[in-house]
Amino acid sequence: MANKNTICLWYDGTAMDAARFYAETFPDSTVGAVLRAPGDYPNGKQGDVLTVEFTVIGIPCVGLNGGPEFKHNEAFSFQIATDDQAETDRLWNAIVQNGGQESQCGWLRTGGACLGRSLRAPLLPRSPTAIPRRPSARSKR
Repeated sequence: MANKNTICLWYDGTAMDAARFYAETFPDSTVGAVLRAPGDYPNGKQGDVLTVEFTVIGIPCVGLNGGPEFKHNEAFSFQIATDDQAETDRLWNAIVQNGGQESQCGWLRTGGACLGRSLRAPLLPRSPTAIPRRPSARSKR
């Protein structure tokens, strides 16, 4: 059964890289169907990835390689709940090591070829009384 709501994220040629990164980094994340161009077109070639379906922690998404016209910005973010500091550290380090940038208040700005620019990913503990922390110095070794 098709999902009633799927998040569509616009990329400039990096949708497959983003989907693979999510699938390799976050639990319950997968890469699904890939639609490739059946022939050459004005801005691409036969076989280029046009769209890729993927899930991020169970959330259905589609990456659309639509070109440079639209950029990711702070209006959209994946808010990731973590179970403990070790999980926060693992995810934080994976994002930073793939071009992400540390930001204020426990937020990360993703970047580079993997996630596109300006997607935000706050990592928050599941317990509402726990205080989010940046990775410990020990976990960065």
